[in-house]
Amino acid sequence: MNLDIDQLPPSCDVLVVGAGPAGSAAAQLLARGGWGVVLIDQHAFPRDKVCGDGLIPDAHRALRSLGVWEAVMAQAQPAHFVRCVSPRGARLDVPATLAVLPRRQLDEIVCRAAIEAGARMFAPLRFLAPLEENGTVTGARLQHGTVTREIRARWVVLATGAAAQALLAAGMALRQAPSGVALRAYVKHPAMATHIDVLEVVWQRALAPGYGWIFPCPGGVFNIGVGTVDRGGAPETNLRQVFDDFTRLHAPARELLAGGTLLGPLKGAPLRCTLEGARPSRPGLLVTGEAAGSTYSFTGEGIGKALETGMLAAQALLAGTGQDDAMVCADYEGRLLSLRPRFELYARANRANRHPWLADVVIWRAKRSTRLMQRLAGVLDETRNPGDLFTARGLLHLFTE
Repeated sequence: MNLDIDQLPPSCDVLVVGAGPAGSAAAQLLARGGWGVVLIDQHAFPRDKVCGDGLIPDAHRALRSLGVWEAVMAQAQPAHFVRCVSPRGARLDVPATLAVLPRRQLDEIVCRAAIEAGARMFAPLRFLAPLEENGTVTGARLQHGTVTREIRARWVVLATGAAAQALLAAGMALRQAPSGVALRAYVKHPAMATHIDVLEVVWQRALAPGYGWIFPCPGGVFNIGVGTVDRGGAPETNLRQVFDDFTRLHAPARELLAGGTLLGPLKGAPLRCTLEGARPSRPGLLVTGEAAGSTYSFTGEGIGKALETGMLAAQALLAGTGQDDAMVCADYEGRLLSLRPRFELYARANRANRHPWLADVVIWRAKRSTRLMQRLAGVLDETRNPGDLFTARGLLHLFTE
């Protein structure tokens, strides 16, 4: 899967930096379109990636568009509900098309599809800095071990995730600090597989301004974690303490750790949200995926939007064949701008993470309102506005539906 670094060509049409969902999605569409694509990652595949691993409806749509949905679902753990658990212990199962697959497997499937489409994958290779001529990016300087290499490219696509180093090196970072942070572990507990077959999201006062989750993976393994997203001025959070509080206060989490086997250490990762924190383009370079802030506030979900923004980057490049860089950049930024209203709505809904009592109110009312339950399902499916549930006006409407 990873080609010998000595075979790295001196030039290509487009260099995609980062072979996660966004980079591999972009690479696949560009290779399908006849472009010469070099795809690189700082880690050899397959590799682990800290994530909740949940696939909500937007990820399913993107995976279908890329032609890999069947391959993903052949390995994934399907689920049909998100179970919302409030601070008072109320539970609400919201229906949706869902699945869970560890990123080690998911990213390999999506990356392999890009390779099968014609992209050439090289790893491990680390992006050091762009090559530039007269203000236009013309390639990149890369590092393999102690060896530095250069590759020329008509375009460079940065899909390097939430870590800021590549954005800083490329002059694209508007903010070095992430929007949030998450911490997760894998626990094997086959006996719990019949008890937890939904995606559990838990709000507790001790977890604010974040939440906890338990997502069932294949083979009796569970992804369990905590996160805070867009802290809104809240003080820095000791996530290890939040994780300990979660596993103490939420009985299923406590049971998982008490009777299960921890598969490796707890691992943390930053999050970039709301299409903020980075410049999306400059001549010769596009930024996509979580590097561009493709993770949703409120839910912390990022896989679907990473795939989608990667495809938007490729579509802008393919549509801009023969056009100057400024027009391609404007097209890409316009495509991202069309997503911004959705991100802003989820940012508004994020107040539920800061004020978990809101979850008590919404869950209590949803148990008594079919229309509200449909609205919550629509939030997951992106057909309904999540933000108006957590405004004063929205809360008033809860009691009139």
